[in-house]
Amino acid sequence: MRFKQLSSRKGTEEIDKAYRKFEQRITNMADSVRPSEFNEERPGRIRLREAKSSSQPQNGSKGKAVVYVVDDDASVREALGSLIRSAGLEVETFASAQEFLACSRADVPSCLVLDVQLPGLSGLDLQHELAKADVQIPIIFLTGHGDIPTSVRAIKAGALEFLTKPFNDEDLLNAIQQGIARDHRAPKQREDLATHKFGAIVGTSTALQNVLNQVEVVAPTESTVLLLGETGTGKELIARAILNVSSRSNRPFVKLNCAAIPSGLLESELFGHEKGAFTGAVAQKVGRFELAHGGTLFLDEVGDIPLELQPKLLRVLQEQEFERLGSTRTIRVDVRLIAATNRDLAQMAAEKQFREDLYFRLNVFPIRIPPLRERVGDIPLLVRYDVDKYAQRMNKRIETITEAAMAALCRYTWPGNVRELQNFIERAVILTPDSDLKIQIRELQDSIPIASTTANTLEDVEREHILQTLRETDGVIGGRHGAAARLGLKRTTLLSKMERLGISHHRKYTSLVQKH
Repeated sequence: MRFKQLSSRKGTEEIDKAYRKFEQRITNMADSVRPSEFNEERPGRIRLREAKSSSQPQNGSKGKAVVYVVDDDASVREALGSLIRSAGLEVETFASAQEFLACSRADVPSCLVLDVQLPGLSGLDLQHELAKADVQIPIIFLTGHGDIPTSVRAIKAGALEFLTKPFNDEDLLNAIQQGIARDHRAPKQREDLATHKFGAIVGTSTALQNVLNQVEVVAPTESTVLLLGETGTGKELIARAILNVSSRSNRPFVKLNCAAIPSGLLESELFGHEKGAFTGAVAQKVGRFELAHGGTLFLDEVGDIPLELQPKLLRVLQEQEFERLGSTRTIRVDVRLIAATNRDLAQMAAEKQFREDLYFRLNVFPIRIPPLRERVGDIPLLVRYDVDKYAQRMNKRIETITEAAMAALCRYTWPGNVRELQNFIERAVILTPDSDLKIQIRELQDSIPIASTTANTLEDVEREHILQTLRETDGVIGGRHGAAARLGLKRTTLLSKMERLGISHHRKYTSLVQKH
């Protein structure tokens, strides 16, 4: 089933609301140095391992059972809400499965009342997504059609009840009570579904959230996506995030790095070949487009595809058909394409180094992935994530990092982006003999000059980063090219940060080095 593009204002507001809640639960760069993060016995250090806290219900129901209703008909949602509240139960309603998945919750619902036919992600597809996330929610399906095969499929997949509209109110309330009685919450079920959906993507910066919002919008469609970003920014992670939210999530995901294949072999890799098609073709080969049939093909470094091969790629994108090398038989495929590049395809097209028509075909929905230097506030979160990952692999327990070390990591420009940071943290974990992460600060200083050699706290780093951006924008804060846009912040948020950091609102800004 093809997904319809999420375009409603309400859907976007729900997603934004979910991310705001998510952001509140995770520390930002400034919060990373707040007193509660420090080891009281070892001042000047930041905790890398989260302290265990007692599990308390954090939703508005204070532990009371909650019923979630997902139905695209507003009148049905209103009627179901009134009925369920009349039984003394809490209820929250959603117009689509996407809104439900984007909702940030401290616990799974006591019961889920779900319409089968929904725009975009269907009720049965949502049931499948929840099962993949290992979330066991009692589900009651509602349908306007007495579809026996569908009901059998739903019940086999674990649905509690399957009711046909118009249903008896008493039957629905009895089913809801059965669901509440059956709902035994396991700790892992308290996982935030929105977080699960984006897997290993770590960060709360506005710049990253803007990317994830775009992922939410385009993923349910069948449109081609072009990921633009520097090397190491995580383009494949974003491609997988698109896959996870799409209707093809349980179908093949085939990837190919076009820059890693010699140009003479790239056509065979993409489209396959017949035995004897060329010297060395001793057997038939199935290409990546055939392997991805029914699923998604991720072409990384698409800007490295030779000009002579680009017309064939354009044809398969437009017509969904091609021929293997050495064959006249046309093969039709159903493939959703996600392409990625660190090159400026528009400039290449202008210079005739890339076909303009192919560029337009790839550029249906471009997503720019910000470099790590534009999301400095995510660095402490990435450090924590990577330290925990590599420490577990190496059977080490690393709990703290010095404030000066974290500040140095935040000041560094990271030309290799997230991938460079990962490799640096892995090396640091290898070299750390105790619970305090040891980083080679000299490596960072020797590699690329940092903005300030006197900023020793994360607050200094943040202040210097804002000052540098203000200097680059000649003091302009708002607008498309202002400092707020460059930093991925709202204008009011930037003004608030400037006030907190003692940066006055004028057009001549000096650095920390000049101050000292």
